[in-house]
Amino acid sequence: MIIGRSIGETTLVNLSFISKKMPSVGEYVTLNYDGKTVLGMIESMVRGSVSLNNEIYDPDTIDKIKEIEGNDYYIKGNVRILGDVNDNLKLPRTPAPPGTEVEKASTDILKDVFDQENSLTLGHLISQEEVEVGVDLNKMVSRHLAILAMTGAGKSNTVSVLVDELLKNNGCIFIFDMHSEYINAKFKNGEVNPIKPIINPKYMEFDEIKKLANIGSNAVNQERYIRKAFKEAKEQLQNGEAKTPDFLEQLLIILNKWELDDDRPSKERNNIIDVINKIEDLQSTYGKLLDTNTGNILTQLKPNSCNVLDLGQVDENTAEVIVSHVLRNALKSRKNFIHENDVNALNIPVFFVLEEAHILAPQNRSTKCKYWITRIAREGRKFGLGLCMVSQSPKSVDSETLSQANNMIILRLVEPKDQQHVQSSSESLSDDLVGQLPSLNVGEALVLGMMTKIPTLVKINSFKGKNVGGDLDICKIWSQNLKSKTEELDEMEDDFLNLGGDY
Repeated sequence: MIIGRSIGETTLVNLSFISKKMPSVGEYVTLNYDGKTVLGMIESMVRGSVSLNNEIYDPDTIDKIKEIEGNDYYIKGNVRILGDVNDNLKLPRTPAPPGTEVEKASTDILKDVFDQENSLTLGHLISQEEVEVGVDLNKMVSRHLAILAMTGAGKSNTVSVLVDELLKNNGCIFIFDMHSEYINAKFKNGEVNPIKPIINPKYMEFDEIKKLANIGSNAVNQERYIRKAFKEAKEQLQNGEAKTPDFLEQLLIILNKWELDDDRPSKERNNIIDVINKIEDLQSTYGKLLDTNTGNILTQLKPNSCNVLDLGQVDENTAEVIVSHVLRNALKSRKNFIHENDVNALNIPVFFVLEEAHILAPQNRSTKCKYWITRIAREGRKFGLGLCMVSQSPKSVDSETLSQANNMIILRLVEPKDQQHVQSSSESLSDDLVGQLPSLNVGEALVLGMMTKIPTLVKINSFKGKNVGGDLDICKIWSQNLKSKTEELDEMEDDFLNLGGDY
């Protein structure tokens, strides 16, 4: 079906067209010229009238013109050139001649474009529901992914659809579940493996215990003593020389022994007392987090499953420590498996899903957690570790980390700062595509990056398993509460009336 014709100067990457029909933004078109069939995408449109121009200032004049001309208007749009469909979507070397027919792309052409090897189905084209959209699973995992949207736009549904499709392909997923949304999820294609946020101190780094103990970088004397005690306690636990299997208790035994040493200067003893106080605070706050009887968190990981680390009951400080701990050990373990053939190392690729990425990899704050997320983003593809960063506040996600995500699923974004931050992190996001983000409906997304041959507007499938995330039905909860209260009062009234007996 012919939509219109190209006008004005055309380039290798875009052209303008005029139409009397009303196509849709995001719709795909083809142009046939110079022996090529070139695919394009309508990125913007305006509707105008030659007669009703901006120089008319009298409403009555407008009424008279409309009486004569009726609804005579034109459509002017911009097409982004995507490539020659017969040459693996390579950009043509010659621009389209002015006047070239702009046709709606056929279903057959689009199905061929979106038919990929190792395909993972996200949904269907917004403009043509009969065309399913598949992305390259290998490139999605190895080149990392960001799922970005404002609150309520459909992030949880998108993550759930993605996870279920990965499970269908025997994937191993590890979700850092910041709000306990996925711990009770039910997926059609695999099981959830819940993991408790408990760390064996034997696998911890000093920086992790230091952060939990709230010892700042400027507290050099305190750091000196806790570093020495940390090293000694780990060695004693590993050698079976510890007086207790409780790591924090063993730390306190060592520190108390130093504090009672009368040969130490009083200033040193005061510093040791300060460290003891902080370890005791750590013990009361995070004592349940550390357990020498548990294995490495990664040993609890199950292949072909959705492994969910439940962080819903821990604070942000703890979450940062646990996430960095897992990512650090995962990278080390995968390197050991690939380079040293370590049979005890992590022997399968893993796709990590980072909920609340703006907390774990913040834009204006340096953290160990962000450091390891960035390390995985840079090095992970060499060792089979993929990242999916999920956030409802894109502008708060570290720009360097976000730029390492070579794939994006962007749902509705309204705030200009969010749009600008995302655009600065992606080479594929044009001004016209950014302009579409506020107009997306719930569950609609712009998908772009190495995992898809061309940028596309997709209606994400609805998750068919047990729903996760989303908003609470406040009205329903209030109504149920009122019903319960009413029933309770009715029972009390019946009990009171029955007290009368035979009197």
